[in-house]
Order: sequence, then structure tokens, then C-alpha cells
Amino acid sequence: MPKKWFQNWFNSPYYHILYHQRDDEEAEFFIDNLCTYLKPNLDSRLLDIACGRGRHSVYLNKKGYDVTGIDLSFSSVNYAKQFENEKLHFYVHDMRYLFYINYFDIAFNLFTSFGYFDTEKDHVNSLKTFRKSLKKDGLLVLDYFNSQKIIKNLNQHEVKHVEGIDFHINKKVIDSKIVKSIVFEHKNKEYAFKEEVKAFTFNDFERMFANSGFKIVEHFGSHSLEEFDELKSDRLIFICKKADA
Repeated sequence: MPKKWFQNWFNSPYYHILYHQRDDEEAEFFIDNLCTYLKPNLDSRLLDIACGRGRHSVYLNKKGYDVTGIDLSFSSVNYAKQFENEKLHFYVHDMRYLFYINYFDIAFNLFTSFGYFDTEKDHVNSLKTFRKSLKKDGLLVLDYFNSQKIIKNLNQHEVKHVEGIDFHINKKVIDSKIVKSIVFEHKNKEYAFKEEVKAFTFNDFERMFANSGFKIVEHFGSHSLEEFDELKSDRLIFICKKADA
């Protein structure tokens, strides 16, 4: 079976070259705000779903929490493992499949690490696994881009010059997906990757959460946890709990 776009792109060293500007300061600012809002106990067990190279996990661990990071990308997890300690562990794992049951106090899915799959059923099934991994009174934090603002202000073509590479980036909306094609040449070899992320709206999430057994407790429109505005907000951030909790 051919690999999905996210299996190829997230495992590529060029992914990290292109997005090198995603700095730790930004991640720490968001985590600080979430911790102030959520007030997790110091003995809380936290799950970072699609953790990438672990910037959120590492910072949560520095705050004293027991953190587990999972990601489909072997290369990202391999990189993150250098930070492991007694209370910080990383595993290669697909978010669609169950990891632990009734174990975590808070599960984080941050920086639009969702919306990659072909069907809504796949996404609902993923949310169901998130739910099963949580304790009865556990919480899910899901941080997504505000697709409506992105579509409204879509920059259809740009070139990014990073580390001597010209990344040619084209964006389109196809079948309710925001599709980004990334083409470049390096060391006389041509490369082509793509990203396909569902343009989920607030109503889409509301439906998927209901169908997966979650109830929305609160939602925000930025990493500063400002109120959500469909036209102006950069982010769409949900705090959810189990519907039967």
C-alpha cells in the first residue's frame, strides 16, 4: 500500500528545514497559558498526540509533569528520544490506534496535528482512541488552525528560501481540504511533497466530538486563549471532556 502524504513528508529532513521557524518560545507561551487555565496537578499524566520532535512534551516535562509523546514519524521520535528521562517518554505510534486505556489526565493534540485522514470516520475513530486513553475526568486539548480565515486569505503561491533551498509552495482548496504542494530542488535532485488538511469548521468539530463521546467545555481563538472569531482568529482550540464524565 502506498504511503500517505504525512508518512512521507513528516519523515523527511526537509520538513524540519522548511518549518525551522516554529520556535520553542511559541510552544512554551501556549503551554504556559494552557497550564494556567487547566491547573493540572503535578502528579498528572499527560499525553502529547502527534508530538513531532517533542517541543511541547519537553516543556511540559520541565514543569514537572509525567509526559508521553507519540508520533507516526520515526525520525521525529528518534530525535525526541534524546530528551527522555524518568518522566518523559516518546514512542512511534499511529494516533488512530489505542495506546493506553483510562490512563492519562490530559491529552494534547496541538498545532493542527489532525485533519490528515481521508474520511470523517477515520477522524472520529481517532477521537474515540483519544477518549479511551483518558481517565474518567480527563481532558482533551485540540489545537487546530482556523480554516475559514486561511481559506479567506489563501496565499496561492510563494517561494521560501531556507538553507539555500527554494521551496515553491502552492495552496488550493480541493474537496474541503487545504492542499499545499511543496516542490524544490536540492543537490541536483527534484523533490515534491504535499500536505492535505481538512478544512474543518467549528460545526464539524462539534459533530465529531459528539460522535466520539466528547463534550466541549470551552473553546478559544488563539494561543493567548482569546475568544474565537471565525473571521479573525488564527486558531480554533477546544477543551473537551468525556460526555459521560
